[in-house]
Amino acid sequence: MRILPALALLAATAAAPVPASGPQVEVWLTLPDKSALLAKQPSLPLRRGAGAAITVDPGKRQQRMVGFGAAITDASAWLIQHRLDPRQRGALLRELFGSEGLGFAFTRLTIGASDFSRSHYSYDDVAKGGADPDLAHFSIAPAKQDVLPTARAARAINPRLAVMISPWSAPGWMKSTDSLVKGTLNERAYAPFARYLGKTVQAFAAEIGPIDYLSIQNEPDFEPENYPGMRLSAAQRARIIGDHVGPEFARMGLGTKILDWDHNWDKPEHPLGVLADPAASRHVAGVAWHCYGGDVSAQTRVRDAFPDKDVFFTECSGGNWSGPWADSWSWTLRTLVMGAPRNWARGVLMWNLALDENHGPHLGGCGDCRGVVTIDSKTGAITRNPEYYALGQASRFVRPGAWRIDATSTPDGIETVAYANPDGTRVLIAFNAAAAARDVDVTAEGRRFTYRLASHGAATFRWRKPR
Repeated sequence: MRILPALALLAATAAAPVPASGPQVEVWLTLPDKSALLAKQPSLPLRRGAGAAITVDPGKRQQRMVGFGAAITDASAWLIQHRLDPRQRGALLRELFGSEGLGFAFTRLTIGASDFSRSHYSYDDVAKGGADPDLAHFSIAPAKQDVLPTARAARAINPRLAVMISPWSAPGWMKSTDSLVKGTLNERAYAPFARYLGKTVQAFAAEIGPIDYLSIQNEPDFEPENYPGMRLSAAQRARIIGDHVGPEFARMGLGTKILDWDHNWDKPEHPLGVLADPAASRHVAGVAWHCYGGDVSAQTRVRDAFPDKDVFFTECSGGNWSGPWADSWSWTLRTLVMGAPRNWARGVLMWNLALDENHGPHLGGCGDCRGVVTIDSKTGAITRNPEYYALGQASRFVRPGAWRIDATSTPDGIETVAYANPDGTRVLIAFNAAAAARDVDVTAEGRRFTYRLASHGAATFRWRKPR
């Protein structure tokens, strides 16, 4: 396979929308041997017909999509700002967020430090033993260095970029440990913490525009040993949201939607407990999920119990543990890019947008995580990782505001998920889980097409609503 520079490859494979008069289906293919990577294939005829093995039904709408993307962590932003020259920086951001690139439309920022920061900090640090209940020392200055300029540049490229923010820890003086590391939130700090979150939303919005979503705590059932974290039980979160954060956001006139949990699939009883609390549930728009334990079907279990609440998938990382390229790519595609939306997710986020060749920079935490792209810290060269191609199979084609629509899979191994875009195009993503090639035989709205898909390959099909 001839390797093209990234933007040339994207330009070569990102075609214009399907002509309204042409009964054709556009096809983009990725194969596990990497002989095709989001590569445009010859278009297929879209003929009149019915009775195919796979039925796509735009009349059966499920959830409306926000988008796909990855987190602009401190590490990602620092690399983009300090290890790329202006030309490289602009090219990468256009590739990731631009309409002719991957089209990322959803991102996540940290409130203060995570393990993927070069130092540990909050936006209101005081000397040990001190306190600042009036938040007199509050400042988002650390975020203004790299993260917010990167997010602002991304939003300039894609004005529809949705932004979620999450804290890894409250300021240490609010906590039982008087430290960013470990501990829980002191009860007397519930109100100051709510104001802290509200001030962060306001300050971030002044820099980059609206903040769409917020969780009050990243991974609240985990206390990391060597980087910021904070344990909050379901009962604590219910009280903090119901009595403090929700009312505070209302008082401040903030439109940011609150998401609960922001942790793994293996403990759905946590968000179920928060949503069962009437005071908290009034202020909770939905539930956010991570991939590091349990099964993606937990999203549906909670959504079935509370169908008025949104679902988001907000964190998963690839890394050295993920196995060969083909295994990492197919797992991410099937479980997250296809599986999370099939279990009601309106948005799908990977963790770090970019890391360097040493899996950093980081301070504590994961020492072998992988970004969606790798930036060589010496040359600025970009490596596109399995997660890049898994996300791209959807993010380049499923636009913000698209509806997930009904699509059947087949007993012989073809797995699917489908969307109806606001512009009238239909999108079907198909993965062949069988050990041999299979026909993707599709009927939709009285039209039909067939494509022979290689074993463990994935194809994205796009066509325009029939006239």
